[in-house]
Amino acid sequence: MSVKKLNQELLNSWVDGLIEKHKVFGIQAKGERFAFGPLACAKDLRLDYDIAILPPKKYFQPQKENLMTFETKGKFESIIDDTPFVLLGVHPYDMNALNQMETVFTSDNYDVHYMTRRNHATIVACDVQQVAENSFAGCVGTATIDEGFDVLLTKIGEEYIADARTEKGETLIKSISNAQDVSDSDIESREEVWDRNIKLMKKHELKPALEDIPSLLEESYDSEIWEEKSKLCFHAARVLLPVLHATVLMSVTM
Repeated sequence: MSVKKLNQELLNSWVDGLIEKHKVFGIQAKGERFAFGPLACAKDLRLDYDIAILPPKKYFQPQKENLMTFETKGKFESIIDDTPFVLLGVHPYDMNALNQMETVFTSDNYDVHYMTRRNHATIVACDVQQVAENSFAGCVGTATIDEGFDVLLTKIGEEYIADARTEKGETLIKSISNAQDVSDSDIESREEVWDRNIKLMKKHELKPALEDIPSLLEESYDSEIWEEKSKLCFHAARVLLPVLHATVLMSVTM
């Protein structure tokens, strides 16, 4: 698969080209926060964001959807959303969550609605440039990502490495004109970004071992902490979500 290097101007040109040919959703500024939404032009794309208001799973598992149409005489027809789209700017921890959801929706009862959307999506992930204040992804192995995406963007200095990992990703990369081949030093710089992010994304130290977390959460099912945190409004819960996760995981070990 192709691994190329491109500057900001070339990246913008590539993104604008994708918008002309595809339905594209990307991370953008929303006031002082950031959110995924329909992308109109490359200059609105904010790959330097810290955390999104809502995770990108909303494009695969919408809050509401029509599953079928039916008539009183018993005739019905399933509604399957198979619209292709490109999703730009997914952070490693969100990509990890999407990978987990894919495992859930393909086990036992295959969810055709979820998986149709997933199979028709092309995901461009990006390594974190600005670490969120309360991030602890480095403690749970999700500060970097190795699979699930089609293209991974990593900023090294003033340029980006674009790494295609699937045939869909290869198609996107091949559409970039004048992209440079990466050097050994470029790959080393990317490794440095990954190492740095793993260290920086440990804002909260988690006491339990990862393999112990499922049983600890099960044992804390009736803990008062759930009632306490549920009283927060939606907005506050979203703003404080990373630290709440850390609080819950650390509380169950006390």
